[in-house]
Amino acid sequence: MITHTTQSVSKANIFLTCTEEKYYSNDLIVQSNTLIRMVSGEMKIILPDITYVMGAGDTIFFPRLELARVIKAPKDGRPYKSVAVYFTPEAMQQYFLKHHLKHVFAGIKMEIKPVETHPLLESLFSSLLPYFDLTIEVPEHIADGKVDEAISILQVIDQDLFNAISNFEEPGKINLVEFMEKNFMFNMPLDKFGYLTGRSLTTFKRDFRKAFYTTPQKWLTQKRLELAHYQLTEKKRKPVDVYLEAGFENLSHFSFAFKKHYGYTPSGVRNG
Repeated sequence: MITHTTQSVSKANIFLTCTEEKYYSNDLIVQSNTLIRMVSGEMKIILPDITYVMGAGDTIFFPRLELARVIKAPKDGRPYKSVAVYFTPEAMQQYFLKHHLKHVFAGIKMEIKPVETHPLLESLFSSLLPYFDLTIEVPEHIADGKVDEAISILQVIDQDLFNAISNFEEPGKINLVEFMEKNFMFNMPLDKFGYLTGRSLTTFKRDFRKAFYTTPQKWLTQKRLELAHYQLTEKKRKPVDVYLEAGFENLSHFSFAFKKHYGYTPSGVRNG
């Protein structure tokens, strides 16, 4: 199914996102491996150890169940617009059946990464854009054919990426301390943190207290405030540029929590 949407979320296997907002920020976790091509605007992808800034013509791969903070904004007078292809488990299973391939997942864990330009990718995305101008719904077999084409292209140009999208296993139980130390700045519900570490919400809370000797809520707030304080004092950044990256939903909540913890406001750091 192909849809045209002005929202930032779609359940289609191929979709176009277009937003006229001046600034849109969201903590993102995709349920399927996804290939995104930027058409216009700008997308900043903030990870614990690196930040990518993607513009028109750039392509990036999002592995399933990988956390990232995504900031979308217009650029050069044009709105944020992107085309994405989802590689669902069903699509991958059908691909392996159709092409008589034996599914042997190589165990490669891919991270979010830019994808180098390639004539085959250029041809794929160029062929997708006109579909969104149609006034009728694109037949499902045509849309499925384009997903199949995208899979075939990745198999040719990047074997590691092809192996990554061939993985549709659920996450197993992983090291909770390592995961939380790396991803605490992402503003996710606790049940999502639990799922990503291979735990139920109850087990996640129990294991968390055993590991950190406190509740997840208190620990997350403490870690986010420490990160924000570092950014303000050492990096000399402004509170308005820090609160989202530190994991707070809005500036007023951030300022309240910061003052309660440190005894002065975030702006007081720069003025002190």
